Amino acid sequence: MRELILINISGHDKPAVTSAVTRILAQNGANVLDIGQAVIHDQLSLGMLVEFNSGSNAEPVLAAIEAKMAELEMRVRFNPIDQGSYQGWVQQQGKPRHIVTLLARHITAEQIAELTHVVAAHGLNIDNISRLSGRVSLEHDNDKTKACVEFSARGTPADISKLRADFADLASKLDVDIAFQQDNMFRRTRRLVCFDMDSTLIEAEVIDELAKAAGVGDEVIAITEAAMRGELDFKESFTRRMALLKGLDVSVLESIAATLPITEGAEHLISSLRKLGYKTAILSGGFNYFGQYLQSKLGIDYVFANALEVVDGKVTGRVTGQIVDGARKAELLRELAAKEQISLEQVVAVGDGANDLPMLSIAGLGIAFRAKPLVKAEAKQAISTLGLDAILYLMGFRDREINEA
Repeated sequence: MRELILINISGHDKPAVTSAVTRILAQNGANVLDIGQAVIHDQLSLGMLVEFNSGSNAEPVLAAIEAKMAELEMRVRFNPIDQGSYQGWVQQQGKPRHIVTLLARHITAEQIAELTHVVAAHGLNIDNISRLSGRVSLEHDNDKTKACVEFSARGTPADISKLRADFADLASKLDVDIAFQQDNMFRRTRRLVCFDMDSTLIEAEVIDELAKAAGVGDEVIAITEAAMRGELDFKESFTRRMALLKGLDVSVLESIAATLPITEGAEHLISSLRKLGYKTAILSGGFNYFGQYLQSKLGIDYVFANALEVVDGKVTGRVTGQIVDGARKAELLRELAAKEQISLEQVVAVGDGANDLPMLSIAGLGIAFRAKPLVKAEAKQAISTLGLDAILYLMGFRDREINEA
């Protein structure tokens, strides 16, 4: 009769622990059915589920392992596993898997306690927890740090809408971000990342800055805010704002471009995506002039935005060509995916306004970034507490992987 033994080893991490155990098992023809290892602050936790074939005597093998671990100053425990229990565990592997990502400036026990309570309340079982963010010094500035813990959960929520709502309420309560995604093959095979520009890649609305220079700042800002809240049709609001810019000297554009505040994490994100071979694009209801400035500064592959009409060195208050509104952004995203010969599931879209929702809804990973309440409520994922480079965590990357790239 086969004998199944769960071996748990713990202690101060040192070389050759795994090698020593498996060498003893190998000499006795054992099979390893499952294995997992974690090291936290130089403390090793190693688990192996081992099968001894019929006719084998496990006792001397376990005694040899115990003696070797004592020699290495490691603790070891052995637990026999019932074959029926093992078969039940095997049958669970067909259950859907999900990734829950916790993002904050620093991780607290309360955050993890509350998050895992929600996970359990919806019938999901956590089978792996990983820290994706790098190690943080005790002497750090909480306003600049970033922390991320990823939970792998198995099961099928009875009401996925209620689960997402509970996560959203918890994120608001604790001032964190919580992402919930299906764990599938597309998660680490995204190939194209599309960004809105104003209030996403840059911490400004360019049209508002132009309006201030033209002396019509208050009027344009009021229209902009109403449009971003979804209270005005984008084309109508855009046309009204543009008309107020008539007569602005084109020299103003250069001075505004030179002082655009780049969003926290944007440069790190774009440079990391480039190193990893991703294509990037700006799909903006703003202006080509500023999109092309950012393209040159950050190294972005594609830019699609509105072209300001200029006559005799003055802005006419009109644009040339088709206005880039929400529907056009979604259309451009589809066209770029086709050009890159990838599926929409392999596209990431990031934006903050109501006119970004069409592209966020069709991308495999749509992220509302520091978004208006309406947009945050409708988008599947949202980031509000960290910078743009937190997107790398939602894509499954660890800090050390990016740093080594």
